[in-house]
Amino acid sequence: MQRRPDRFNTKRKIRPPIDQNTGQCEYLISKVKYGGNPEHKKNPGDFNLTPPSAPRLAKSLCDTVQIFSRKVAVNCLRNGLKRGMISDRMKGKWPQNIWAVTEAGEPLEAQLENSETGVYHGYPMPESDPFAHEVIKEWKARHEPL
Repeated sequence: MQRRPDRFNTKRKIRPPIDQNTGQCEYLISKVKYGGNPEHKKNPGDFNLTPPSAPRLAKSLCDTVQIFSRKVAVNCLRNGLKRGMISDRMKGKWPQNIWAVTEAGEPLEAQLENSETGVYHGYPMPESDPFAHEVIKEWKARHEPL
């Protein structure tokens, strides 16, 4: 079933900042992985997906924010974790979502694919998603030099 491009999950919430002294963030940062999803790729980059790319009209494309490598995608996940930009919904020790903002100011959302291994896939948030504005606002509020 294809998602309508104008429908977004209204239950998403960014968790309040977590205490950096618990070691929870450092653990997640060291273990997080990027799996990828060919539906968000026009250019297959170095993601080694099967199929390499399968862009769908209803999906936002990583190509629009110039993310073509796994290393860059993992860095986005880690930057989101460093700022505590995670959802209040957890599956095991992993948050359901991680959000980040590119250097160009474009908001990204990642969804947990595997709660055993901490694998996520991510995509740029469309401008039509009202939560994208909340992500940018919170990202700026939690800004610290990385």
